Amino acid sequence: MEAAGTERRTTESPLAPTGGSAAARVYSHVKERLLDGTFPGGSLLSENELSQRLGLSRTPVRQAFVQLEAEGLLELYPKRGALVVPVAASEIEDVFEARLLVEEHCARRAAAAGPALAAELRDAIAEQERAIAADAGFADADRRFHRAIVAAAGNAILTRLYDALRDRQRRIAAVAVARGGAAALERFVAEHREIAAAIERRDADEACRLVAAHLRSARDAARGARGGAA
Repeated sequence: MEAAGTERRTTESPLAPTGGSAAARVYSHVKERLLDGTFPGGSLLSENELSQRLGLSRTPVRQAFVQLEAEGLLELYPKRGALVVPVAASEIEDVFEARLLVEEHCARRAAAAGPALAAELRDAIAEQERAIAADAGFADADRRFHRAIVAAAGNAILTRLYDALRDRQRRIAAVAVARGGAAALERFVAEHREIAAAIERRDADEACRLVAAHLRSARDAARGARGGAA
């Protein structure tokens, strides 16, 4: 599963404020916290509070909020602030359906990739274990694991499609992991070990089965977390 954690390389919209402008800095700051769950769905963000916290005027904060509204992450209310749009049930279903189609197919092809992929997956799992112990950085290691399998399939279009889902994956995972905590992360790592072992054995059928089961389990966790938070 793409899980929540401290991942600071936020993917920006092509329409986002660019360069080193104040609006760009606010955009990156707020979007990162929307994606990692620091600003949870249903919470209200204040232009004035953020501008004071960041030491900026309200204008760049307002500009960033407008762009984040265009991306569907915020809903603006004049004179009140910006509501963080909760993750919708339909988004959970759509994202996991897309991931299942991509990752199950790629796991079958990746099973023939050989020892280089197996070594990369072992390294990613070790990195995940260190991140759990440090309580930081799990998202990077988790993403490295899943993306390695997708990239090993050798289809550049599928890899770009997977990359395009990153922001949505992170938001959904943040909801699920906030509820499941460290136990959820440890379960994800255990499932990753099983997937990696099947790929190392070049057992394509088992790798596909395990990837599908892992993603369905992650989807169910996200469904449950959303329901429990409602």
